[in-house]
Amino acid sequence: MASVRAALTYLYILALVCVLCGCAPSRGAGEVQTPVSMPPASSQAFVLTSPAFAHGASIPAEYTCDGEDLSPPLQWNDPPEGTRSFALIMDDPDAPGGTWVHWVLYDLPAGARALPEAIPPEEQFADGSRHGVNSWQRSGYGGPCPPGGTHRYFFKLYALDTVLNLEGSVTKGELLQAMEGHILAQAELMGTYRRK
Repeated sequence: MASVRAALTYLYILALVCVLCGCAPSRGAGEVQTPVSMPPASSQAFVLTSPAFAHGASIPAEYTCDGEDLSPPLQWNDPPEGTRSFALIMDDPDAPGGTWVHWVLYDLPAGARALPEAIPPEEQFADGSRHGVNSWQRSGYGGPCPPGGTHRYFFKLYALDTVLNLEGSVTKGELLQAMEGHILAQAELMGTYRRK
């Protein structure tokens, strides 16, 4: 009787271990195993970075009005499938009179993965890229030049499912309106600057 009780206890413990560990009965030789369906891998985040400064760090003076006022180098990873162009907006929400727009650039080719330092202020480039106008009402980049305190500067890169082909002096507002319904992904880089 004791041996039967011991055998039943052993079987009970074995069954409990199998339930807890997810054991499955062994399959016979030649039996086809159904592959386990794995959830789809999440798409990689769309990220914008700069070799000149880290996200949240101070923007070096050469990219500001206290230096050479050059546009900083930027780079990004692969965008979502279906991207046909990129648009870039840089602005300062801490400006005293409201958000100040420093840079508007659009129709960057879908194959682009970086912008070099010191983009010239031409309205249009050979690759089809175009400059819009900033808050100084001029084409091209205008670097940080805060009147006081530390300001934040947001570089926002948009992956679009279309090429916009806008004409004329396009403002940030006009660009945002044209992009409506065409944004596949957005990446953002923020740098700060305080004048000495």
